[in-house]
Amino acid sequence: MPSVTLNKFHKMKKVFLYLFLIVSVGEIISTLVDSPMLHIICKPAIMVLLGLYYWTVQRSRQQSIVPVLLLAIIFSCAGDVLLMFQLSNPNYFMVGLAAFLIAHVLYIFAYQQHQNESSVGELQGIQKIRFALPILLSGTGLSVILYPHLGELKTPVLLYAGVLTYMVLVALFRFGRTSAGSFAMVFGGAILFMISDSLLAVNKFLEPLSGGNFWIMSTYISAQFLIVKGLLGHTD
Repeated sequence: MPSVTLNKFHKMKKVFLYLFLIVSVGEIISTLVDSPMLHIICKPAIMVLLGLYYWTVQRSRQQSIVPVLLLAIIFSCAGDVLLMFQLSNPNYFMVGLAAFLIAHVLYIFAYQQHQNESSVGELQGIQKIRFALPILLSGTGLSVILYPHLGELKTPVLLYAGVLTYMVLVALFRFGRTSAGSFAMVFGGAILFMISDSLLAVNKFLEPLSGGNFWIMSTYISAQFLIVKGLLGHTD
């Protein structure tokens, strides 16, 4: 690829990163000042700009786009948009939930594609159980607490919780199969995703949380950025 084109992609990735940060801050501000217009503008743009950032980074490195990761970003964006309209039509919540479930499945495949076949110091046997147990307890514990309040949504919500928990576990098991930085960012992002969805579930099904939308979106945006940035940091 000509150096002029590479320079163009280098500049574009910075622009998309800055725009991502701007709309992220805008969305978080909208949760504090209750600005519907700012929310409508910023929230759909978050994952679009993160996807464009990912695309331009890969192009600037002359590396191919990983389809499952790009699709995970696209389905996350679809989930964001659908959940924006759940108050006007409850069916949007179900479709949004399905979009995020698909995104988590795609992230699972993306994690597996961004790890080495050989490993140095990966978790073994009892170590896997010891580190996985808190994640499993967190996922199942919240599901047990929410179960009586889920009504007709018991099956889809529990299915979603199971896939989300497994996504975090797959991120955990990348330990020793990628660089320390890539592991830390992806695993940290996966944990934040779990926290964000847990807060959303409590806020929706159990009781409204003080500053709930602020914490939900802050952890969600951080989660998505860390996951994408961490996967970009993987080296074979």
